[in-house]
Amino acid sequence: MISQKNLKVTILFVLLIFSLNSCGKSILPGGDAKKFPPNPELRVKKNIEEGRGFRLMDKFGSGTGKFEFASSNPLWRASLDMIDFMPLASVNYSGGLLVTDWYSTKGDGESIKISIRFLTNEVRSDSLNIKIFNRKCKLASSCVISESSSKLIPELKAKILKTAAIYEKQIKVEDFKAYDGFKNARD
Repeated sequence: MISQKNLKVTILFVLLIFSLNSCGKSILPGGDAKKFPPNPELRVKKNIEEGRGFRLMDKFGSGTGKFEFASSNPLWRASLDMIDFMPLASVNYSGGLLVTDWYSTKGDGESIKISIRFLTNEVRSDSLNIKIFNRKCKLASSCVISESSSKLIPELKAKILKTAAIYEKQIKVEDFKAYDGFKNARD
């Protein structure tokens, strides 16, 4: 059973929290009247077009069945498209790492391995860290592995970023739906 002393301390603590909360900024961000239109219909339209609202199954119709997977990330898709001819050794979407296996087109004992690390999901020049490793084997047991600093790295990075930018534009065009709920509700 709670003693009266503990009860008094708990009530005092709760009152202190509420009184101090009113002194400073709120934890929740406040709305700025300049940024949002006063008309509720326009606010709803703006919020939904910016992706901050939701629709109940597109006006009570059937759902779209669209899910967010790794393939919806433009950088991820573009990277996989650029190195799709190489076998993959390790793939970790949540960790942002894609590593190919050793790949060679000739039988001369030389092969390459590509490692792509995603630093951010945004399509920017600093969002990827690409490393290429060379392996030269004279015999199956004597191999020399070195990190390459060839011109292939910036070329691969530029090609991935260009393809990702195209994918990102396609996603924005496909996902945009103008909100017309109030027009249909009044008719």
